[in-house]
Amino acid sequence: MTRASAPVVGIALLLAVTVAVSGAVAAGVFSVAPSDPPPQASLALSADADADRVALTPRGGDPLDVRELTVRVEVDGDPLARQPPVPFFAAAGFRGGPTGPFNPAADQRWTPGETASFRVAATNDPELWPGATVAVTVYHDDRPVAELEATA
Repeated sequence: MTRASAPVVGIALLLAVTVAVSGAVAAGVFSVAPSDPPPQASLALSADADADRVALTPRGGDPLDVRELTVRVEVDGDPLARQPPVPFFAAAGFRGGPTGPFNPAADQRWTPGETASFRVAATNDPELWPGATVAVTVYHDDRPVAELEATA
């Protein structure tokens, strides 16, 4: 009877290993998945080449905490050499302080209808020029919240 018990023990061990590996894989998958979805917001973009100004206005959706956002700007497909570090004041590559919630002195909660803007300095590259395509992507914890495009 000792010969008959060997296949049963082998099958039981194989089953135990399979269950343990399945549990480890499931735990790894669920720990990698983001726990909270990014906020949902609809934003409008305007770009004024004459004033070197880029402005963003939420039209609806969740309020955004500017301290948790990253803003990336491209002009005609080329990223700005210096990106706006929101919130900020007097950052290299930008003229003066930004307006609205991008300014650290303002309320950092960005709500629908509230415009945030910044002015790109001539020392930043590429410069805004009339007719340029300006693309702005707003990220929350490295996940895109909005991808916008406008003509300056």
